[in-house]
Amino acid sequence: MQNHYEAVVIGVSAGGFRALHTLLSELPDHFTLPVMIVQHRKASAENYLVTSLNKNCRLLVKEADEKEKITSGTVYLAPGDYHLLVEKDKTLSLSIDEPVCYSRPSIDVLFETAAATYQAGLIGIILTGANSDGSAGIRSIKAGGGLTISQHPETAEADTMPLAAIATKAVDYILTLQEISPFLNDLLEQSHETKE
Repeated sequence: MQNHYEAVVIGVSAGGFRALHTLLSELPDHFTLPVMIVQHRKASAENYLVTSLNKNCRLLVKEADEKEKITSGTVYLAPGDYHLLVEKDKTLSLSIDEPVCYSRPSIDVLFETAAATYQAGLIGIILTGANSDGSAGIRSIKAGGGLTISQHPETAEADTMPLAAIATKAVDYILTLQEISPFLNDLLEQSHETKE
């Protein structure tokens, strides 16, 4: 198993507010990987999600900015109605290109660009959602040697997105929402032990 991870990407849609609070609030303040998230939301979406997550999380949660350098221990959320992309120089970029899977921001766009940059150093996670966005992205992460996780459909408020991801046969682990953060913490500790 790959022992040196560099980044986490998360895709989530319907039911995402609760799912993100559950997952992110369990990450410790020494969690060093950057986390990039696409939550399907409209351009008019208020920053309530960012504000609320910041109150409940030990890590800094912010909306991604154009050309922003990706830094460890920070959670980046795609702004409403913008695709979020990871560039080769490990900066973020925003795009108003056409929707993908009827979505902008699209999970596939984030996952595929992150997979091209981080390859085997990437962890991709699909959470609750009501469409199939993220399935192509999960395949890309797996093809690049990264690690893939899906929320267990029975624990998702909307099971369509996890089921679509699992159907690709490119998911390494199917975990309940409560299991994902401890799993990530364990992976990171193993990675540190391997480097020492």
